[in-house]
This record gives sequence, C-alpha cells and structure tokens, in this order.
Amino acid sequence: MPEIIIEKNVSEEKLKELGVSSWNIWDCPVSEFRLDFDDKNERSYILEGEIVVTPDGGEPVTIVPGDYVIFPDGLKSVWQVTKTLKKHYQHF
Repeated sequence: MPEIIIEKNVSEEKLKELGVSSWNIWDCPVSEFRLDFDDKNERSYILEGEIVVTPDGGEPVTIVPGDYVIFPDGLKSVWQVTKTLKKHYQHF
C-alpha cells in the first residue's frame, strides 16, 4: 500500500526551495469524499483547516496546517475534511 508522507514544521527555507508559494491553491468546505491518486503524485502544504485521510486498508492520518504532505501515485483513500481546508498543491 502506498504510504502518505508527512513532514511537520517545515522551515521557511525549505518552503522557498520547493517553490510552494507558486503552487496552485485549493480549498474545500467540510465534507467527505473518495480521492484516488492514479497516475500522479501530489505534494501539498496545508495552510488552513484539517483533514483525516484514510487509505484503503490503512489507518486514518490527520493532516493539519503547517504539514507538508506527499500523496503517492496509487493511493486510494477517503478524505474527511473536518475543518475548511486550504492548501497549496502540485502534481508531479
């Protein structure tokens, strides 16, 4: 099963190095939905809100502001947005 990678408390220097401020922004109200990453990886930096991502066959992962997250190709999951979400993201 593909693993979600979460890095907490990312430095401003690393964010600049990654170019996070130039990535797209996506926001989502409180909701629950299926999200599968087929043929893409996604890098995200959470600006606001909170989500609980439950990979198929795995344990729920809570993601909060300040988290830098890599959602790998092949990840099949259910997202529960528990607080209105705003994030920078980039597919690669």
